[in-house]
Amino acid sequence: MTQSYRNIMMFAGMAALLALVGFGQGWDIALLLLNMCIISAIMALGVNIQWGYAGLFSIGSMGFAALGGLAGVIVSARPVPGAWQAGGLGVIGGIVATVLTVALGVYVWRRLADQGRRRYWGTGVVVLIGFFVIRGVMGPAIAAIEEVDPAAAGYLGGLGLPIILSWVVGGLFAAGVAWVVGKVSLGLRSDYLAIATLGISEIIIFILKFEDWLTRGVKNVTGLPRPVPYEVDLIASPAFQDWATSIGSNATAAASIVVKLCYAGLFSVVLLLVLYLSEIALRSPWGRMMRAIRDNETAAEAMGKDVKARHLQVFVLGSAVIGIAGAMLTTLDGQFTPTSYQPLRFTFLIWVMVIIGGSGNNWGAVLGGFVIWFFWIEAEPMGLWFIDLVSSGMAEDSSLRLHLIGSAAYMRLLTMGVVLLVVLRFAPRGLIPEVKR
Repeated sequence: MTQSYRNIMMFAGMAALLALVGFGQGWDIALLLLNMCIISAIMALGVNIQWGYAGLFSIGSMGFAALGGLAGVIVSARPVPGAWQAGGLGVIGGIVATVLTVALGVYVWRRLADQGRRRYWGTGVVVLIGFFVIRGVMGPAIAAIEEVDPAAAGYLGGLGLPIILSWVVGGLFAAGVAWVVGKVSLGLRSDYLAIATLGISEIIIFILKFEDWLTRGVKNVTGLPRPVPYEVDLIASPAFQDWATSIGSNATAAASIVVKLCYAGLFSVVLLLVLYLSEIALRSPWGRMMRAIRDNETAAEAMGKDVKARHLQVFVLGSAVIGIAGAMLTTLDGQFTPTSYQPLRFTFLIWVMVIIGGSGNNWGAVLGGFVIWFFWIEAEPMGLWFIDLVSSGMAEDSSLRLHLIGSAAYMRLLTMGVVLLVVLRFAPRGLIPEVKR
């Protein structure tokens, strides 16, 4: 069996599993699972660009996904007029002061390049003065904003634009932060990048949780607009009701399926576009250069390649893709929940997707995203079915049976471990290994 035929069979098998969920659990669940698989595949592509192309060990995908979610709030949420009147100018002034502090700090750092300790003292004084100015300007403004109807608002809101624009903005947010992190850490040993990305990821989540004026913190931002129709609007349409009746379905169920199909169409376009561009980049001279740097940095540098600049470039690109996926996830949820960003979901699982699919292969990253998210979600119902089958001979009130049924949720952790071990045992390079051209 050729590798191409094997790849087709694996994707066909994945489609069959999703169809099986549709027939067994309902198409509404199957389509929601499909949408989450697509978003996970895009995140896996972002990590694969960093690790598979250039060997950059970044564990900050959670923070970059959260920045994409933040873009959804800033772009699409309705502005809160009372909050802008109470402290909008103070926040703008604080942002301007921040930009000026950074610019002046960089200028002093470069200006005193040959001054030894004076360089550090001068830059430190600029940063310290800037910090107090920023807090003095933004502190009262933030307090005033958070006091404006805190139960329903308590934050500035957004720009009220179509949420689909946040997908681009989310990528730009993630790319900007990645550029800063990369400039600091990519010139050092590779393990420093992992430490830096982990730290910046936790800092981002901390800010999103506790800066209520920006994201409402743990109170969450709900009711974000959709790029697709609302179910209630479809149900209220006589034409849609007639169409649902003609296919033998009720309007409520048909509306839910149509909305999820619309999401799947939008998400699929983004996935195919990112996959297409990733494949072009991988097969180009730039892609060959990145793989050469990954395999032997010393030899590539001896051939005149700027390793640090190329690492920064690919790190920013991968982070931007993750940011786009984060904005898409917020769009699908219709809300922004900072507490939902957990390392298990947005770091560990994404890395497992890349490893299982095949590091360095874009198609493998997509397949890994589908496979891992599918089993992550379906492991619990499959585990419950298996426990019911095993304990069918026990009494209904058996303490052992009740304990096993109550532990069905943990089957997903066991399933992930089993899947990872099996694939690494029989396909150590992943389901679709990297092609050596």
